[in-house]
Amino acid sequence: MSKKKKIIHPYIPNSVPEIKAKMLEEIGVKNIESLYEDIPESLRFKEELNLPEPFLSEYALKRHVEQILSKNQTCQENLSFLGGDCWQHYVPAICDEINQRSEFLTAYAGEPYEDHGRFQTLFEYASMMGELLDMDVVNVPTYDWGQAASTSIRMAGRITGRTEILISETISPDRLSIIKNYCKPTIKINTVKYDPKTGKLNLEDLEEKISSKTAGIYFENPSYLGCIEDQGKIISDIAHSQGALSLVGIDPISLGILVPPSNYGADIVCGDIQALGMHMQFGGGLAGFIATRDEERFVMEYPSRLFGITKTTVEGEHGFSDVTYNRTSFHDRIEGKEFVGTASALWGITAGVYLALAGPQGMQELGQVIVQKSQYAVKRLSKINGVKIPFEQSSYFKEVVVDFNDAGKSVKEINKVLLEKNIFGGKDISNEFPELGNCAVYCITEIHSKEDIDRLTHTLEEYLVKEELQ
Repeated sequence: MSKKKKIIHPYIPNSVPEIKAKMLEEIGVKNIESLYEDIPESLRFKEELNLPEPFLSEYALKRHVEQILSKNQTCQENLSFLGGDCWQHYVPAICDEINQRSEFLTAYAGEPYEDHGRFQTLFEYASMMGELLDMDVVNVPTYDWGQAASTSIRMAGRITGRTEILISETISPDRLSIIKNYCKPTIKINTVKYDPKTGKLNLEDLEEKISSKTAGIYFENPSYLGCIEDQGKIISDIAHSQGALSLVGIDPISLGILVPPSNYGADIVCGDIQALGMHMQFGGGLAGFIATRDEERFVMEYPSRLFGITKTTVEGEHGFSDVTYNRTSFHDRIEGKEFVGTASALWGITAGVYLALAGPQGMQELGQVIVQKSQYAVKRLSKINGVKIPFEQSSYFKEVVVDFNDAGKSVKEINKVLLEKNIFGGKDISNEFPELGNCAVYCITEIHSKEDIDRLTHTLEEYLVKEELQ
């Protein structure tokens, strides 16, 4: 039987045997295995990887990938009510036009040989975010909300010198998992119950659990379940009375209508800017932000980059550059407070374009439209037999929990039927919040028309009534 011919991959020059041999000779190594001799035998994978045969032409590779991608169902051909921290908002064409420019697209991290305005655009982004948040300092975006919240918590630990944090149970389970993993070496995470009637933080439980060891209280407004937390001032006061910090996670698009957390005592604010001009991208268009007051105790604990403006030697001109670069892991890899790798700076530029385009009035109008449509959806959904809206004593922004416990069908079954009608139903949270039972989080934004909401409710009603009659 003929020996299998070794493939020389067109995109990996080092796969050419002659080139590989020359490289080994150049560094004085006999074979590839010699490079791995420090790895214990017990950790080495001895078998062949179960990989398909490589595609040797660009056309074949492209065709294969397109066949895989064609299996996806997107929000272009389906009506989507999916939320859960990645939302479908309208993305103005100018956002894509700007962030695809080569001087920005290729300069997402590190230093390009020439800076064609990247520092200034990120400074402008941070300035507009600061105005929206009513905070002084905003960092260059990090990976996502999960990391932004984790870093905010570790900042609180360093600032206070304490090792415990309290977090509301209405947080996204995925984000809580990230926080626990990221903070495990230095911070102990404890959760605070929520009121089952309102979905808001249980103040009695908070007061029982807070102590002199508490570095801060982290809660979100609106919460992962969509409830607007109107106890922010009380929560912040409880934190401050024990020498702890108030940390608030927010969706910045809500601040067109909601009071900024800084106005009710927040010391550190974080969240995700995905709603500000980023496509959903199957969950990939995320970028976290952190904001604080301009106080040394806060600023010096940021591990991420901060861009500022300063005068230059040329009269009338200004320059844009890093602020206190020595506090970052870029400056000190070993002793840095946290390691910060590739950031999401490109999305900061995108969000800056979005904020400049919308302006204060546009953000306010957007917030009002989302609240109105959310309330209309609540009204229509609550009229369906077998469907209830929990936390009736709360107001909702953009996302709302829908209770199907009395409908006789699981969220999975309901979503399957909706998908047959080209509708993405709400995010199933029956496993994430088992105490709520058979529930889903539905997301309503400015892209949903009255007809869209009516189509959803009519489809649900038709299916549930039909099943009841059978």
